[in-house]
Amino acid sequence: MSGAEGTETVVRRRAPAALLLAAGGLLALGAVALRSPVPLFLALPLLLAPALAAFSSPPPGERAELTWSVAGDGAAVRLEGTLRLSAGTDPRSLTVRFYRPEPLEEVAPTEVRGEDGAVGFTTHWRAPYPCLAVVPLPEVLWVDPLGLAERRLHVEGRSLRVERFPPEVRRLSAVRLRRTTPLPGEVRARALGPSGEFFTLRAAAGGDPVRRINWRASAREGRLLVNEYSVERTGDILLVLDLRPTSLGAERDAALLALSASAALGIATGFLSEKARVGLALYDEFLSAIPLGSGRLQRHRIARALTGVRLGTAAGPSERLAVSLRRYFPPGVTTVLFTSLADDDGGLLLSHLRRRGFPVAVLSPSPIPLLVPAGRARTEDDALATRLLTLARRQRIADTWREAPVVDWDEYWSLSGFVRFLSTPVLERRRS
Repeated sequence: MSGAEGTETVVRRRAPAALLLAAGGLLALGAVALRSPVPLFLALPLLLAPALAAFSSPPPGERAELTWSVAGDGAAVRLEGTLRLSAGTDPRSLTVRFYRPEPLEEVAPTEVRGEDGAVGFTTHWRAPYPCLAVVPLPEVLWVDPLGLAERRLHVEGRSLRVERFPPEVRRLSAVRLRRTTPLPGEVRARALGPSGEFFTLRAAAGGDPVRRINWRASAREGRLLVNEYSVERTGDILLVLDLRPTSLGAERDAALLALSASAALGIATGFLSEKARVGLALYDEFLSAIPLGSGRLQRHRIARALTGVRLGTAAGPSERLAVSLRRYFPPGVTTVLFTSLADDDGGLLLSHLRRRGFPVAVLSPSPIPLLVPAGRARTEDDALATRLLTLARRQRIADTWREAPVVDWDEYWSLSGFVRFLSTPVLERRRS
């Protein structure tokens, strides 16, 4: 819990109030030393001003009710909301401070505007790469017109989660997952798609093909309606995040982990929307897992786990991951491993997973774009170093292909290569 989420504090004096009190005290001492009342008359307003400022503060029961949401597409992140006051405090006397989590960056100053009994605001941030971030409640301060005293108001509301992942995850509806549900009591999931048995009508949206428009129903309603079909399908997918530290260093490992977490949440959201079952495994020294499940509650579990994921402090052995997975997940489930492949033990880890019955596909965020900042001019040395790193990474990926297929994720805002890989039949993947 941040300081903004705690209870309101007492009125605090600011730096100008301390200066006034010091000046008033000096004048009072001067009046005593000079035995003259003139300095005392000058000191009296300076000594009373901080007390009067504190007396004019909002009542202790004053609260600010926060209503906000996330807007913007892609890298743009805008927080739009309103702070409503309970005791009629003048909004112009309030200062709102926002806590911007990493890796979000500020593009323009936050717009704060006073409204009728409320404060409206709009932030202008951007995400340099796909990420998950939790924005805590802002700090709301009342400040008197002279800037002598302040009081922190209690804010009622919830922290906000910012989710940014590549848009290609919406195309995961075309991927057919391997079925691992046992035959006795098997439950076939129902999803909506462009073909199958007729299910319902809905309003047409951009991108709907003309052949799906129901012209008779559209003529009756006076608006375009399209057909939705019920598709019977089932399937499971397991997402495994490698949290073990590598030789890249803690800072780059944390950035790559943020990329992996955002991609994992996007992939889980895409498959959960198709009624598939999704599981999550986090491995550093030991394994923590969320068993296979579906529905909104499963997405909430996965999102909460991925939002709070942190880089491990110790690296567990590769075989322990493969052995531990058998306790939570059935063998044969389609498995996606998120790892940077920065060290040489990637092939050993994949070998253990394959022997334990988990068909793995590797989605590897490349550390190369993090080595040279995008805003810095590239020199010849930078170009040569990037070339050498690229060649070394290609060799490592080629070696890893002996154990499992690998998708090199070097364009962070695009997962088209990974989605295309999953959409390819299994036999064709092996030939490639």
